Amino acid sequence: MLDKLKHLIALDNPFRLLYHKIRAVLANIVYGFPSSDMTIIWVTWTNWKTTTCNIIAKWLIKAWEKVFMFSTVNIIMWDQEFINETKMTSPDVFELQRLLKMAKKQGIKTAIIETASHGIKMSRVRGINYDIVALTNITQDHLDLHKTMEDYVNTKLQIFKNLITYKRKPLVKKSAIVNIDSDYHSLFTNETYDVLYRYGKAPESDLQIIDIKEEQEYNTFKIKVWAKTLDIKTKLRWAFNAYNITASIGVFMCLNIKQDKILEIVKDISPVAWRLEEVENIEWFKIFIDYAHTPDALENTLGTINEIKWNWKIITVFWATWDRDKTKRPIMWEIVSRLSDKVVLTQDDDYSEKTWEIIKDVLLWIERKEGEDFWIITDREEAIRNAILQAEAWDTILIAWKWDEHVMVTNAWAIPWHDKTKVQEILKALDDNKIVN
Repeated sequence: MLDKLKHLIALDNPFRLLYHKIRAVLANIVYGFPSSDMTIIWVTWTNWKTTTCNIIAKWLIKAWEKVFMFSTVNIIMWDQEFINETKMTSPDVFELQRLLKMAKKQGIKTAIIETASHGIKMSRVRGINYDIVALTNITQDHLDLHKTMEDYVNTKLQIFKNLITYKRKPLVKKSAIVNIDSDYHSLFTNETYDVLYRYGKAPESDLQIIDIKEEQEYNTFKIKVWAKTLDIKTKLRWAFNAYNITASIGVFMCLNIKQDKILEIVKDISPVAWRLEEVENIEWFKIFIDYAHTPDALENTLGTINEIKWNWKIITVFWATWDRDKTKRPIMWEIVSRLSDKVVLTQDDDYSEKTWEIIKDVLLWIERKEGEDFWIITDREEAIRNAILQAEAWDTILIAWKWDEHVMVTNAWAIPWHDKTKVQEILKALDDNKIVN
């Protein structure tokens, strides 16, 4: 009954927003404001947040720092890592405060929290005394809630405006790290902070990214930091990871970690899953899984794949977004159609929409004819199997959207699901000749 009532009340209804604010105040009181004497790092924006959170957390752990991290995909509590099965970037406010309290009891003094616009709007992070905010980038998303890009941007801007209003903690300055290659960046760099680091390829960057070279096993690039240049060699491949790494280095600088220590940690960091993750196989084609959930993310991912020299044809297993932000559907279809040779349209999380109703909506924008390098296969496992079976030598398969999620939400209930595991099962059956290619 409560779930049905929530669905009837608009997300931005003033009474609903007030309800969430009251809950946030209560949660902080119940758990004793645990963030008041912890260093809190927020990573926010549209794409790359999860990757950047994991880089920061795992670098700090490598530097023998106890950390708590909450991201869309995973949760880290010092030496333990868990799957985030809530399917929420920002958890319920009582759950987040409970986890912060638990971290504090374990002697953890640093928390990295991925922060989405829903979490800000619904007061899930309200009352947390944060110290450092990293802005990765901004593209269209969540317009089901915000209706306009202006409201989306202003919602994010709130946490930057409020940064210096929170009580300062010993040896920690209120700091912002902003990607100035991103749209709207000037709104964020014009705010007042104790410390501001601008990063990107632009010449005016405080941490300027130059000379990116993508090799088979490593990425190399340089970061100009005022009069010095840091040479970076990392196993984190793909050009976008230069931004994730540079943002993370900006956070480290705000934490007063020395450059030689930063370089020591960077060179050994292992690849982070979920962003253009390759699934190893013994066939003569490549398979990538990526969380391409926005137009910008999808275009960057397919653009990166198109730049890879080994490609013959690109086969994309595509999805249709459920009832959040339906305005993305035509935009993303245009991108996937333009940058893919073959497309398989399939199911993703349905929530309140029917799978076929979603697909019918997407079909309004599709000019391809079914059967002519385009297939509609509602069952996601069958769609992935279809893509693998039709792949030929030097082809590349992209499986978009669900990345490392471990459930898929149907109209009835959430079912166990994991794209990479399904791919591996299909490949094993192919290798064992249980499937004839």
